[in-house]
Amino acid sequence: MDLAHYFDNAATTPVDPQVLEAMLPFLKEACGNAHSIHSYGTQARDAVERAREQIALLVGSEDPSEILFTSGATESNNLVLQSSMEAAISSIEHSSVREPALFAGFHELDLTDGQPAPPAGHRALISAIRVNNETGHTLNLDRLAPRCDRLHSDLTQAVGKIPVSLGSSAIGLASFSAHKLYGPKGVGALYARGGEFPEPLMRGGGQEQGFRAGTLNVPGIVGFGEAARVAMERQDDDFHHAEHLRSVVIEELSGLSDWRINEGSDQSPFILSLSFLGLEGESLVLELDRAGYAISAGAACSSTKVEPSHVLIALGLTPEWARGTVRISFGRTNTADSAAGLARTLRACVGTLLNLRL
Repeated sequence: MDLAHYFDNAATTPVDPQVLEAMLPFLKEACGNAHSIHSYGTQARDAVERAREQIALLVGSEDPSEILFTSGATESNNLVLQSSMEAAISSIEHSSVREPALFAGFHELDLTDGQPAPPAGHRALISAIRVNNETGHTLNLDRLAPRCDRLHSDLTQAVGKIPVSLGSSAIGLASFSAHKLYGPKGVGALYARGGEFPEPLMRGGGQEQGFRAGTLNVPGIVGFGEAARVAMERQDDDFHHAEHLRSVVIEELSGLSDWRINEGSDQSPFILSLSFLGLEGESLVLELDRAGYAISAGAACSSTKVEPSHVLIALGLTPEWARGTVRISFGRTNTADSAAGLARTLRACVGTLLNLRL
């Protein structure tokens, strides 16, 4: 398979070769448990702490102890939401925030473009995504801080892609995953200012300062740390590369009728959400897959759901437009040529599917 044709980087990114190289010793001879007291354990523990420092540096935390390792942003989000007695969330949250919040009876706030700050009234917690995973819309979070005791943000689509400086921001809690920035799957982190983490979901050991029981995923954590280091080096180049690829696709699609770009006034270039009236997004995904291109019809974690995306509806799309939506997400392995090829193939698929409807 040709990774130049892989345009689903918002779902997951391929592991960077430098990340794989850093992980390999800890998948083989460096096999120690990070909480063992012999030299193998010490080697593993030192590697974990080095990774914690690398990740803290990437997100702008001056204290590595503010980073708690988890299995991914979903666990981190649940840890925050399930530990809260009273909270509100934005209307465009990832399902790993939205579902535990709605289950607990928390409120949704419309924080999208042109909407005022949340209504007067103080909340213990507000959770608002920095970069939406379906459309790339970015939210201004500073206006939320006066409305809550603690502000939480899912930074999964932000960390490693746009500048993040948690030490100087209003965000007190933040979640993110390694596999969105060319690290391995199954490892993520929760940032908490001052190390004030929520009560643990899992008990049974003293790992991670007593806030998360379970043997540490040393190879994954090492890979996460290396991915953070590489992301710091490449962040500007990656951003401009995504901007260029996005413009290539949009230019190639110009002239089509009955299509729209779903974007905000402040937008991440890594995600391009497109809607085609009269079509089903899943059909376009399958047609492009047959042609060798990988995109998505929305969030990968919601790919089995048939109802229109709550994010698109919250952003003002009608169900007819929302159903015809696809997400193209750009990464390091894509090229200008492959982006142009994707767009030309997408044009052809749109024409084919519309003709079949006639």
